[in-house]
Amino acid sequence: MLTGHRTWIFKNKPAIISTGTVGGPFEANGNIPNDFDLLHDDMWLKQSTFEKAQQTMMEEATQIAIKNSLIEKEQVNFFISGDLINQITPTSFTAKTLDIPYFGLFSACATSMESLALSAFLVNSNGADYILSGSSSHNAATEKQFRYPTEYGGQKPPTAQWTVTGAGCALVAKEGDGPRITSATIGKIVDMGMTDPFNMGGAMAPAAVDTIETHLRERDVDPSYYDLIITGDLGHIGREVTIDLLQKRNVAVTEENVKDCGLTIYREGQPVLAGASGAACSAVVVYGHFLNLMKQQKLNRILVVATGALHSPLSMQQSDSIPCIAHAVSIESGSDLQ
Repeated sequence: MLTGHRTWIFKNKPAIISTGTVGGPFEANGNIPNDFDLLHDDMWLKQSTFEKAQQTMMEEATQIAIKNSLIEKEQVNFFISGDLINQITPTSFTAKTLDIPYFGLFSACATSMESLALSAFLVNSNGADYILSGSSSHNAATEKQFRYPTEYGGQKPPTAQWTVTGAGCALVAKEGDGPRITSATIGKIVDMGMTDPFNMGGAMAPAAVDTIETHLRERDVDPSYYDLIITGDLGHIGREVTIDLLQKRNVAVTEENVKDCGLTIYREGQPVLAGASGAACSAVVVYGHFLNLMKQQKLNRILVVATGALHSPLSMQQSDSIPCIAHAVSIESGSDLQ
């Protein structure tokens, strides 16, 4: 099952039997509104705080994923998820509502693929029959914690990114209809000494490069094995840096086969600067848009590389650099599964 130093091969190929994706009003006006199960027209979702609104979206995403499957909630063994807010309270409070055994994770914007990798590992090794795997974020809640409350109207540099308001969840099972999770490469911390919290793409790109290069080497496949290599939220800057670094290391990626969720979710003209970010970014785009393309047989093999900046308000106040990580999960469909 372990190949190389940090890549898992899932011989039993756990299936993603259903998904649930929820977004806010900004996402409803974006590039892929038809790939969401539910879109809200209000950032507050009739809640008293933005954090509670984020919790509501995560609850909705899990409920939709279960509803879209053929099982009952009581059959789900574990809920594995996380978010960006202090002590991952929106996710933990969602777990309280769900009343399902719970693993809480924090890998910032890489949480979606960390949770999917761990879910697949447990299901593949007969540690569970069904697992809900997901992540969420809220633009206003994240801005308030990591930068400045949106009410301040603070000006941002062109390198900044827009946190997605949304939640995405996948229901992973031993068997069933749906694309299969075939492998995962667990990331390690890469810290290039960057300290600018308004340039997350640039900070995370080296971590993405390290994980992609490791995954291809340890699986002994070429980039062309995948229809697309999909990064989480590198944005314009991080994606360009990633492609450039990979090509300099003789990894044969191209502009065409490296896509970024942070450049997929919003349309041209939306004021997102360098692109989208947030723990929900890769979750809603992959579980909505890209899995829909797989269902339509437009894609057969994808490698999803979710990237995360593991800083905190405290670490920034203490002038620490930004440690970053990237987790990769391969999702495949069709008759040519390996």
